[in-house]
Amino acid sequence: MRLVRFLVGEQVRYGLVEGDRVQELLRPFWEGLAPMRTTHALADLAVLAPVRPAKMLCVGLNYRDHAEEMGKPIPDEPVLFMKPTTALLGPGAPIVCPKSAGRVDYEAELAIVIRRRCRNVAPEDADAVILGYTCFNDVTARDLQTKDGQWTRAKSFDTFGVLGPWIETDVGDPNRLAVTCRVNGRVRQQSSTDQLAFDCHSLVSWCSRVMTLEPGDVIATGTPSGIGPMQPGDAVEVEVERIGVLSNPVVAEREKGAKAVRIV
Repeated sequence: MRLVRFLVGEQVRYGLVEGDRVQELLRPFWEGLAPMRTTHALADLAVLAPVRPAKMLCVGLNYRDHAEEMGKPIPDEPVLFMKPTTALLGPGAPIVCPKSAGRVDYEAELAIVIRRRCRNVAPEDADAVILGYTCFNDVTARDLQTKDGQWTRAKSFDTFGVLGPWIETDVGDPNRLAVTCRVNGRVRQQSSTDQLAFDCHSLVSWCSRVMTLEPGDVIATGTPSGIGPMQPGDAVEVEVERIGVLSNPVVAEREKGAKAVRIV
């Protein structure tokens, strides 16, 4: 089942993707599925990030091949950082390269979306609190990450938390999914979630032992090897097997005085 969030005029709506149509829902997914008779052509919709999370939790160095690429050992426990909700961006919207950053990288990832409020979840119970999975691009100002010695600024610019295009509730085994990134049609990252040092269920459990997870919260599971820069004018795609493709153009930051990105 694919769950999508979209605009009708200025109103945020929720729906089920069924082929090239979307069946509208009466209320948000995590409040229970309540299909309506109203349907829309998917191609005609302004599709948004599938949730507005209270928090976006991200895991660093969680792919064995990426840790090797970075010349770092696999951590003893997940390396956790957060992106602000102001970084949220949906499919098709432009990723903005800030003037203060010299190098802006793509990072293709599988993301977990939480179904209900939870705390201290055991790994074997994680499926009960997972709504589904989606694609994530953990955009990073790489030079600022190196300069700062910590990750907050480099990971937190507006448009740096790219999510979508929808939530897939049935991916089979989430720890056996191909993850691909393409820039201008050229493959830059190609791996599988079987490279995860800490699998999806372990991550949900571990994060829930640190903090309460809320409906719609996102856990981005880490990126594989092959990270690299994007430039204004590029088109970047993150594809996760059994979910779909998250596509975004890349643009330069506008002149001073431009409006902030609208988050919906």
